[in-house]
Amino acid sequence: MKRMLLLLGLGTLLSACTITLRPGDVQVGVSVEFGLADVIARFEPDRGTGSTYRVGEEVQFVVTLRRPGYVSLVAIDPDGRTYEFEHGVYLPAGTHVLPLPSMRRRYVVDYPTGKQRVRAIYTDTRPGSVYFRGVYSTDGFNDRLRLYFKQSYAQVRDVKETYFYIAY
Repeated sequence: MKRMLLLLGLGTLLSACTITLRPGDVQVGVSVEFGLADVIARFEPDRGTGSTYRVGEEVQFVVTLRRPGYVSLVAIDPDGRTYEFEHGVYLPAGTHVLPLPSMRRRYVVDYPTGKQRVRAIYTDTRPGSVYFRGVYSTDGFNDRLRLYFKQSYAQVRDVKETYFYIAY
């Protein structure tokens, strides 16, 4: 009887709740679907989220992790083309600027112009051989991400997105 009253009370309480998603709230859906942890505390371009870079300029990314693990960076161009430009870089907990000096590479902004989205994907284990390359719908990207997580056998995972603008 107590259990029935508890369930009835809980049902009444929850029936008054409304969850509203606005454009840009995709992180909520992704978090629920993939059981994401809050490991990536900060992820943004070196000039800040929403900043502008000109074609040919170098961009770096500031990432702060609450625990050590592997980070991959995936770009989503203004034309919808998606590609991974960093795969499974091991980083200790703390704040880092990618690319690391030891990587001896640069990230140079290129065409097309417009809003450039970048996602940081964290796993607590080394990622497998799944890469992001192509034009994905939201479902297609999530399917690829699901496979990425599955092949890495990650118990702890996180995804954060940032953006900047590319100008001539």
